[in-house]
Amino acid sequence: MNPLFWIDFYKSDHVSQYPPDTEQVWSNWTARSSRVEGQNSVRWFGLQAAIKEILMREWQRCFFLVPLDVVLREYRELIAAALGIPNPRTDHIEHLHRLGYLPLDIWALPEGTDVPIGVPMTVITNTCSRAYWLPNYLETVLSAHLWKPTTSATTAKRFRDLFVRHARAFGEKDLGFVDWQGHDFSYRGMSGNQDAIMSGMGHLLSFNGTDTVPAILAAHQYYGAPLGCGGSVPATEHSVMCAGGREGEFETFKRLITQTYPTGIVSIVSDTWDLWRVLTDYVPRLKDIILAREGKVVIRPDSGDPVKVMAGDMDAPVGSPARKGALTLLAGAMGTDGQGHINKAGLIYGDGISYQRADAILRACQAKGLSPFNVVFGIGSWTYEHTTRDEYNFAMKATAVRRSGRILDIFKKPVTADATFSKASLRGIPAVYLGRTGQGVVTGKFYVEETVDPTALDRCAFQKVFSNGRLLVEQSFDQIRERVRLQ
Repeated sequence: MNPLFWIDFYKSDHVSQYPPDTEQVWSNWTARSSRVEGQNSVRWFGLQAAIKEILMREWQRCFFLVPLDVVLREYRELIAAALGIPNPRTDHIEHLHRLGYLPLDIWALPEGTDVPIGVPMTVITNTCSRAYWLPNYLETVLSAHLWKPTTSATTAKRFRDLFVRHARAFGEKDLGFVDWQGHDFSYRGMSGNQDAIMSGMGHLLSFNGTDTVPAILAAHQYYGAPLGCGGSVPATEHSVMCAGGREGEFETFKRLITQTYPTGIVSIVSDTWDLWRVLTDYVPRLKDIILAREGKVVIRPDSGDPVKVMAGDMDAPVGSPARKGALTLLAGAMGTDGQGHINKAGLIYGDGISYQRADAILRACQAKGLSPFNVVFGIGSWTYEHTTRDEYNFAMKATAVRRSGRILDIFKKPVTADATFSKASLRGIPAVYLGRTGQGVVTGKFYVEETVDPTALDRCAFQKVFSNGRLLVEQSFDQIRERVRLQ
């Protein structure tokens, strides 16, 4: 599709609505507030992918390389049919097409940076005076491609920090397991491939575990990630377990761990009929085989209240398996190593996992004297898709214009806006500084200086990453991931 059409309709004639002497517009992308308790920053991610896919590949392939007469005909037909304007303005489109590239400069903070709410992550402006309409024309598509990867990267980092905190509280020294403790289970619940890819790459910044294969390939394509940046293990689904029949379920378990996967990790979904029978009958009967086996057998409950299933349901009859919960039952069946690690077995739960539920389950581990490393969480669409752009109030807003050679600050500050959900914008061209500046900012904190001279964008924490159709800075996935995991 021609990217000229990747807009909200009202963008189509903003070229005529700016003052006639407008020459340049500066816009910025900022998270303006947080709806997540205790979360006052976001993990900035996704710009390089958006630049490569949208500003370079799609604009080139579907606009600049398409004959001008075809571009104009499609545009006029759409505007006439949808808006009832028989002869829409097209001189700005003709000029852009003849130019042959997007006349834009984009500055941005390094991806993976922990950016406080209210601090702009990127600034965009036009480099050709006749393209003053272009920076904010791109607002719709850039917003659609930037809020999700940043939000998911922020969510994943919250989970990672939670896992690290519980591991340290238990006394774990080697935190390498955390890399695999959060597993992306979200693909089937996302709004199409692009959504799954953008979110899945954000997940991979904090974790290695994923079942979203396209996210690995996209990280490789857009950020040069090695194909081993994410991975998984052999795992069953209910159709596999059902195929052996209910009466043959035990034999299915045995065949899987002795013949199909005699070594290595294998994850077996175990609630097809009776999870409690699996934990109190099958696992004890298979204990010697599991202990003799090289690798871990992972039991996967997949229904019910995750906290009650894992930690125990205090409303269930005293002494019942449901009251004891999967953690206690598996530890009792397989024994532990004396340091809280279940021998040769573990649990993964990936149905309806939220931050709060994961926290409760890990607290239960601690209470039972079990390491949090006995549990892996499948973080799915329950978490990654139950979000919107308003989770962190993302917006791309124009805050400065150049008219007749003079730069003017512009801003919005609605008196009717909710004080807890700010819709106010910055004023003028914003520059971001890290550490002490001439303004006396406390070292280590971001500082936003509004109404700066355009040259300040090249002398602050921003990097110019894109200019006139060319990517100037290429960040690797490993660099971004390290930035996320070390901060």
